[in-house]
Amino acid sequence: MAKYKVGLHKTRFVDLNNLHEDLNTLEDDLVYEEAIENAITVVKNDYYLMGVKKLENKKIAYVKFGDDNSDAFITELNKYTKVDQINGKDIATLKKKLKDYNLVIIGLHKSNESPWKPFDFSKNELFWLEEIAKERSSNLILSVFAKPYALSKVASYKNIDGVVVAYQNSKMAQEKTAQLIFGAIPAKGILPVSVNENFPVNTSISLESLKRLGYSIPERVGMSSTKLAEVDRLVQDGLDSLMYPGAQVIIARRGKVIYNKGFGKPTYESKVDIGPDHIYDLASITKILATLPIIMKMEEEGKIALNDTFEELIPEYGDSELKNVTVLKALSHYGRLPSWIAFYVSTLDEKRKPSEEFYRKAPSDGFTIKVSDNLFLADAYKDSIYDRIGRQDLKSNRYRYSDVAYYVMKKYIEDTNKTRLDKLADDFLYKPIGASHTSYNPLEKFPKNIIVPSEVDKYYRYQTVQGYVHDMGAAMQGGVGGHAGLFGNANDVAKIMQMYLQDGFYGGHRFLDARTVKKFNTCYFCDKKVRRGVGFDKPESRGGGPACECVSRKSFGHSGFTGTYTWADPEEDLVYVFLSNRTYPTASNTLLVKTGLRTRIQYAIYKAIDN
Repeated sequence: MAKYKVGLHKTRFVDLNNLHEDLNTLEDDLVYEEAIENAITVVKNDYYLMGVKKLENKKIAYVKFGDDNSDAFITELNKYTKVDQINGKDIATLKKKLKDYNLVIIGLHKSNESPWKPFDFSKNELFWLEEIAKERSSNLILSVFAKPYALSKVASYKNIDGVVVAYQNSKMAQEKTAQLIFGAIPAKGILPVSVNENFPVNTSISLESLKRLGYSIPERVGMSSTKLAEVDRLVQDGLDSLMYPGAQVIIARRGKVIYNKGFGKPTYESKVDIGPDHIYDLASITKILATLPIIMKMEEEGKIALNDTFEELIPEYGDSELKNVTVLKALSHYGRLPSWIAFYVSTLDEKRKPSEEFYRKAPSDGFTIKVSDNLFLADAYKDSIYDRIGRQDLKSNRYRYSDVAYYVMKKYIEDTNKTRLDKLADDFLYKPIGASHTSYNPLEKFPKNIIVPSEVDKYYRYQTVQGYVHDMGAAMQGGVGGHAGLFGNANDVAKIMQMYLQDGFYGGHRFLDARTVKKFNTCYFCDKKVRRGVGFDKPESRGGGPACECVSRKSFGHSGFTGTYTWADPEEDLVYVFLSNRTYPTASNTLLVKTGLRTRIQYAIYKAIDN
């Protein structure tokens, strides 16, 4: 009778339209994400192992236990630094492989399908865990993606340095645990049950954030997923209009990457899609990601000053017109220097091919500068480059973008530190910050198939330029230029820009003083109609220029010839990275520049801010 009175005898069908969306709202996602972040519990953290610092000293391995999927965990770990997944058919093989690593992360991944699914370690896994823990040459973190009771089966935690409980093996739990291990998010969880005498109820170890980039959804940081769909449309328009074969785009706000996508393919003929691990020629973004941070650090250390002249940096220029050009003016592009010098042209023969006077097809005595495949430049030409720079006349006293200053900066950096620029940047910045996909001369470190080609060169190298720097002057310096030569992916670029945004601090490490970042991110010649900071590009005061009118005056960034762009805005706590190879197959394709697509995307990003 009760069922009848409430109408249960009447057949009613569920409306299936938009059912998935109705049951899975963005509000639900936000609640779930915050619940997972608050739940994940660190119950042991000897030697302050988590969050992991000093990445330059870490060689990290991941070992999978359990019978469920672990893809999200290993993918997320690799967003922070290089983490190798190590497998072995037996414990002896596994231990042998792990000897080269000083940090091992073990993940126990058990099914979430139902509460009745097994959650314990297998006997074999318990034995393997004990054996791996005995090897004290490496630190060990155990991550349990299952009920905390699984920990009760482990015989001893004496040699296990870190233990974190994620409670379930969902994609979100795996991602957030990886973020916690690397200090992108704090640890707040409290153990809700007693596992054993080691881990009684209410066990909890708090960890502070190290201010590394985390990964989330737009609504978490006051942005709209719906409005950001306009970014997808604009990038796709670029693909459809043949502005570039492919692109990577990253947007981060308030320390969270909330948009990270690849579009298109490495070339128009490729069969593979652009993924997060593909590496682009960053072109002139090299200036602010390699040369500039080294100059900034040297300025802090008193090794260079903004009022130093070229004569003081390089005494050979004492008799040249360049002698009184200062570091400040040169890096602000107000030093009256020529925009560009086509050094390569004078090394071509009458058929406009590399001359045998300057080049060999294989390395030999006196010809060891590798320009590209089967093309080696005479070692003596390095001096010719700097001699030719010294013979340049100064131009009119106005704003003129110039690569030439960065040749001079590179020479001074290397002469002062007795070390090549690529090694200095790697040791000072890329390794500590976890920029594991960033490098000069990437073929020395990465497989060729993940390096995106930049051009089919028909005027100098006469081959497809892939893995070698596109810029000719940087190529003639063995791929290591102060103005160009760096390769990387969007995720790594975002890390370095976030470091600048955080006044020189990232991942628990202070790379630069806050006053240094402010000093270099200042426009000293705005009254001369020069918008630039010291190295950094800045927005035009009257709108237009390198950024949309929506950015703040405090914002900064840079663009690159190959179709790259990055910008950071302290007022909105926002980082934007766009990487493409618009120069493929030919650099004469200027559609990306003419249409202003990169700044139109930037405008769409700002329109998506809801706060």
